[in-house]
Amino acid sequence: MKKAISAILVLLMVISMLPAANAEAYQIEEGSYAIYLASSENMADEPYSLYFMNGVDDLPYVNLLEWANMLYEINVYLFGNETYDLDYVENGPVVTITRENGYPMTLDFDNDKIIFTDYNSFLRDTEDSTLIDVLSASGFNEDGDVSLFRRSLKESFDRYGDSTSIDLAPYGIDLIYQDGNYYVPLQTLNDLILFPSLHFGLLFNGEAIFFANEGSFYHEEEAAYTPLAELYYSAPTGELSEELAEFNYNELCLALDCLYGLKGPHDIKNFRQTFWEIAFDEALSSTNPADVDLALHQFINFYLDDQHSAFLEPSYRAGLESQFENPVSVGQASGRMNGHMESYAAARAVVYPDGVPGYEEVGNTAYVTFDGFTFDYDPEDYYAFGKENEPLQDTIGLIIYAHSQITRPDSPIENVVLDLSNNTGGAADAAVFVISWILGDASLSLKDTFTGAMTSTVYRADVNLDRRFDEADSLADKDVYCLISPVSFSCGNLVPAALKMSQKVTLLGTTSGGGSCVIQPMSTASGALFQISGTSRLSFLKNGSFYDIDQGIDPDFFINDISHYYDRKLLTDYINGLF
Repeated sequence: MKKAISAILVLLMVISMLPAANAEAYQIEEGSYAIYLASSENMADEPYSLYFMNGVDDLPYVNLLEWANMLYEINVYLFGNETYDLDYVENGPVVTITRENGYPMTLDFDNDKIIFTDYNSFLRDTEDSTLIDVLSASGFNEDGDVSLFRRSLKESFDRYGDSTSIDLAPYGIDLIYQDGNYYVPLQTLNDLILFPSLHFGLLFNGEAIFFANEGSFYHEEEAAYTPLAELYYSAPTGELSEELAEFNYNELCLALDCLYGLKGPHDIKNFRQTFWEIAFDEALSSTNPADVDLALHQFINFYLDDQHSAFLEPSYRAGLESQFENPVSVGQASGRMNGHMESYAAARAVVYPDGVPGYEEVGNTAYVTFDGFTFDYDPEDYYAFGKENEPLQDTIGLIIYAHSQITRPDSPIENVVLDLSNNTGGAADAAVFVISWILGDASLSLKDTFTGAMTSTVYRADVNLDRRFDEADSLADKDVYCLISPVSFSCGNLVPAALKMSQKVTLLGTTSGGGSCVIQPMSTASGALFQISGTSRLSFLKNGSFYDIDQGIDPDFFINDISHYYDRKLLTDYINGLF
């Protein structure tokens, strides 16, 4: 009798573990939508299908095979990654998608898990020579000639991170395997794959799909929204469904848990707990899209307050005007930064009311000044334009021009001052170019806070445009100084950190503003755009260990009077008397 009871219990346990075919079945509806590819004028030739579960028409899923084909086409045809490829294999409730480099992404539909042997390798660009490469320039032109940058691979190294298993079940996110098809929430793939690898996502406004990011919605220089943004926000506003509101909150927790790079310094174990502790969970899971946007905006400004993270654009359901109805002030750290920016800009304007020149000579000292790191041209444009003309209007053009002046025959220049006192950061390519110009070798180290991967890469820049990488490209025979302040943030903090570690450059001013993580664009399932400090953390390498630079860099000599930064006759005399 005991054996019979045991057998029955085992049978009941086995039955209870089997999927209930009828109870778990979803009613799936397919919708076909036009796709705009980063522009209102660039529409895909064919519409794309989204799938909706149980009548919920604002929470789209994708068919995984169709999505993989789209991912391939976006990489190859839109981004020009010609060697990019994907191998797609189905095995019952498990699908494995493998990159051409051999690294897979496995989706387990029974257990709602996404597993990566190496997450960084699955996402990396085909042209990246290292595991985490912040440079956008490949270093070669279409003829195979060297172009602007060289990666010194013999001096670089990678340390691969842990295998990564992302468990969606605790977040209430379902992977659906039904009738031989595989369905994944569109936003989950945006958060884990598209935005981290391409900095674009697929946004759905109920009427069309938009492959977009903040740059395709808003023109900074023109201070105006693009036609693509106007299309996106032309959809009807209104409440979120209960299902989307719940998913929106859960997906936000998942995305931030995986991708926010400063969880440790902020003492965040997981974002669901943090949102509960500060009583933001109810607003962030509301069906009112304006309330959700406002809560996210407030959380980023007051609780993250890291100056890289920012709320950018509201949900289409809230409408474009909603972000102006309840303006959010800045947090304490950002408020202090804004105060510093005003103080240093005002002090400089007293001396340079018409604007500071990018290049200026005062006696035996050259001053090179720019307030952001910009890389606005194709690398070959610098060679075509030449080094003898007025500089192209970006950081790299300015450095090429400055170098030609400093190294001209019979040059009186003995000292070079890099003025980063009003520099708030920008393009990593330009930062690497500047470091290489000053030091010759530009060593840039990064750590991925999600996977634990680490990379240290040594770059060289062709500053004199002769397509060789040698001592003639650097300031090895000059005394170099760098002016820093609390405004020197992000790449404006990275460059002085690299210069100080070299012990070849003297830093002047006050402690820099910090900022260590590369910006990660994001979106919410309800259609808002924001950005965070991502998982790639800029670091310096000392004694084989990686140390982040988030707290800023101390100068070698302090300047306490802001006006002394810009009295360049006084500063030149001070520099000449230092040693």
